[in-house]
Amino acid sequence: MTNNQLKINEAANYLGVSIDTLRRWDDKGKLKSLRVGQGDHRYYNLTQLEEFLMSSCVGLAIKWARNNIGGKPSDIFYCSDSSVFQGRLYKLRKALSDNKEIESFFSLLISVVGEIGDNSFGHNLGNWPDVIGIFFAYDIKKKTIVLADRGQGIFKTLKRVKLELSNDAEALKVAFTEILSGRAPESRGNGLKYVRSVVGKNPISLFFQSGEAELSLDQNNSLLKIKKAKKPIRGCLAIIKF
Repeated sequence: MTNNQLKINEAANYLGVSIDTLRRWDDKGKLKSLRVGQGDHRYYNLTQLEEFLMSSCVGLAIKWARNNIGGKPSDIFYCSDSSVFQGRLYKLRKALSDNKEIESFFSLLISVVGEIGDNSFGHNLGNWPDVIGIFFAYDIKKKTIVLADRGQGIFKTLKRVKLELSNDAEALKVAFTEILSGRAPESRGNGLKYVRSVVGKNPISLFFQSGEAELSLDQNNSLLKIKKAKKPIRGCLAIIKF
């Protein structure tokens, strides 16, 4: 066994699942182990586990946002503060910089990701309900980027300055359509209006949920259709495809 290999209990802890789940995934071919020694013990390569996590990042983000009890996500996804997020955003920029398919809207895509992540930190500063920080991951092969926070959500934020708001759907509409004064906490709404503008003019799609309300946007669908989500989440969730 090398330093880059983990025992099955270590791999289970790294992924946040049980040993039995790992054995089941191995038997079904979902995540194959390395068999070492006469005892046929199961080991896992650390790089293999990282790639597996990245390939399932959307599902993990959704599960994390929906959990009633908050817990820090895997370090590979966790941005504890804005500086960590900016560092990982820079890595995303580097990873996509040579992609000729997105050359025409590359900078705008990065700005959308940056806007959503920055809004999470600015909007919840000093007021995180449980887990401080955001979930941020991307799968270059699947052309998918996901961000999530377990913050206060858009409704609670904008309710402070628009007392007439009564639910998540109304707050989501305001956040994506109205320019507010620019004073905290309104900046979150203004940022999402910018996000909508960029998505509407470029080959980018966005799924966004806050609390019990969700919407989907893309270049071919400029209409803002907001509906009740199947399951509520804590804070906000954004899934970007390009």
